[in-house]
Order: sequence, then C-alpha cells, then structure tokens
Amino acid sequence: MEFDDDLTACARLVERGDPDRFDAAMAAPVEARAVLFPLYAFNLEVARAPWLTQESMIAEMRLQWWRDALDEIATGGLVRRHEVVTPLALVLDAGGAGLLDQLVAARRWDIYRDPFEDEAHFTRYLEETSGHLILAAGRALGGMPEQVASDLGYASGLAGFLRAVPVLEAQGRLPLIDGRPEAVAALARGGLARLKRARGSMGMVAKPARAALLPGWQAGALLAQAASDPARVGAGTLGLSEFGRRARLLKSAVTGRV
Repeated sequence: MEFDDDLTACARLVERGDPDRFDAAMAAPVEARAVLFPLYAFNLEVARAPWLTQESMIAEMRLQWWRDALDEIATGGLVRRHEVVTPLALVLDAGGAGLLDQLVAARRWDIYRDPFEDEAHFTRYLEETSGHLILAAGRALGGMPEQVASDLGYASGLAGFLRAVPVLEAQGRLPLIDGRPEAVAALARGGLARLKRARGSMGMVAKPARAALLPGWQAGALLAQAASDPARVGAGTLGLSEFGRRARLLKSAVTGRV
C-alpha cells in the first residue's frame, strides 16, 4: 500500500504527538494503517486543541472547526481540503462521523477548570473519547460490537488518564472525583473489570477490525499498577519498560487481543 501525502502527514503527526497509538498502528496489518492514521491524527488534533490557548473562546472555536468538518463528512457534501480531514472523509460513514462528533463534544471538558460533575460524567468522558475512537476505527475496518469498544475504551482511556493526572494537577485541574489512594485503587480495579469483560467478547470482533483494539495493549498492566500501588498515579510513575511495551504490543498484534 502506497501512502499519499495526506496519509504520510497523518502518520507523521501521530508519530510525533501520540507515540503509543503510532506504535499500535504500525503493529496493525498494512492495509489497516490507511484507516487508523487519519483517525489517530484527528484524535490528536482534537485532544490538543483545548491546550493550545488560554482563551476558552478560541479553544471552543477550534473544537467547533472539527465538528463542522465532521458534519460535512456526515452529510456527504463538499468536504474542506485539509491534510487530516481529507483522508478522514475517505474512511468514515455518517455513523462514524457522528461518533467522532460526540468525541469532540466530550473534549470541551478539557477547556475549563471545572471538575467532573460526578462519576457518571467521568465515565461518559472516557467512553466518548477513547471508546468512540475505538468504535469508529472498528466500524471503518469492518465492524465492532459497541460494548467491546465501550469497555476497552473505558479501560484504556482510564489508564491514559491516570498517567496524565500529575500534568493535569500541575495545570490547576481537579482530574479525579476522589483522589484518596483507596478510591484511586478502586477506580483502577473497576477499569480492570471492564477490560476483563471486553477481553471476554473480543472473539466477536471481525478479524480486520481487531487492529482497532491494539491501542489498549498497555491498559491491563497500567491499571494493575494503579490498583496495587495507587501512589504511583500522583507520583507520575505508572508505566512499562521499553521491553515490556514492545513485548505486550507484539503479543497483542499476533493474537488480536489485548
């Protein structure tokens, strides 16, 4: 498969800004990468949009730009020329565009300093960001059960969010509903439970769509660390060795399971 300039630009964006998803995409079958790189480049651009400015109105406008682009894709009309939007339009149907629109809407939380309203709000944020990205990718690759995407998205999104807690706190945010060690450990155990449920249903995922599961390859190990030693969350020491990362990713790529 030959990448055109847009796909190459998407891959480079992801490589620089989201190395974990870049590695996951590179571990996927070659034919899946033309789907994954535009989706992951989109996700990266949306995720960092709220952090590029201190002005909430400008951040809102940046997110709205992406929602307008997704609306163009969903309605099947003329789509703006853009190195990410153009290849994205080739892999999304109206349903996929709708999922990503909800992802963008959920990212509005990142603009402001308000804490999550409650546990349900936090859960919805993870499901609509990480989960909808997995679901949209699986949909574009041949089919993905919503519950698998939701459960894996929650677990992998939670793992990533816990790793980001020190940075969010340094920005003056209150990222966790309850930051006590016992509450953090319970949160991680809840993520592990949802990961276990997702693993039990991964056999229902169409083989080509299993590439969409690969970004969750670290979730189990990271959540287990947080569950057994929640102090690692605040200390910013959740993580795997490079050997551990590579070994887990290789196993996931070979088995199609995370």
